[in-house]
Amino acid sequence: MREYLNEITAILNRIENEEPENLALASDAVADVICNDALVHIFGCGHSHLVALDTFYRAGGLACVSPLLDEDLMLHDGGAKSSRMEKIPGIGAEAFRRHAVKQDDLVVVISASGKNAAPVEVLRCAKTAGVKTIAISSSAYKTHGAVLLDEADIGIDSKVVYGDAVIPVGDVMMGGMSTFAGLFILNSALIEGARKALARGVTPPIYRSGNVEGGTALNVALEERYFGRIKRL
Repeated sequence: MREYLNEITAILNRIENEEPENLALASDAVADVICNDALVHIFGCGHSHLVALDTFYRAGGLACVSPLLDEDLMLHDGGAKSSRMEKIPGIGAEAFRRHAVKQDDLVVVISASGKNAAPVEVLRCAKTAGVKTIAISSSAYKTHGAVLLDEADIGIDSKVVYGDAVIPVGDVMMGGMSTFAGLFILNSALIEGARKALARGVTPPIYRSGNVEGGTALNVALEERYFGRIKRL
């Protein structure tokens, strides 16, 4: 338990110490979205989609977050299938097309490796549409065909090792890092972006827990504001 905790703590500290400029740029982009009443679209395949889901429609989360999800690329409808389909050209472009992304929006693409067809296509579609892009991926895959960090407007290195897992168990490794790293990066950008928007005089739209006084009424108002704009809401 302690070994895994140490690995998690170490990677988060590396991100904080080595990626401050990129994190600042990402939070600036989030602040722009909030001030322009636009949306932050977040895309990930396989386990990377968990990062998008964790920041969507939750207490303490921005209401302007839109998860750009495709069920064929998620684990609940066939884990092995989703792993194979994210490598097939054309699926990412179709997923992007179905979410009506606007020019003032922001597209965040999360991929541990940064080389599979679907996440790369989503990023390229956003750039072609003139939408600002952020990539969260690992530089450890750059020598293995990864392009996501280099092609994004803002590339944030997750510091995840090649193969993701870090704890040796016999002759194999366990204990993936990419979810922890991705959530830390994304939530940091969203939180700091909200603070920057507030400093500019714009109140960020933030959900509260539905289990605290006044939370449900506030959340319903935010739902009505974004219903029809966010596909998964």
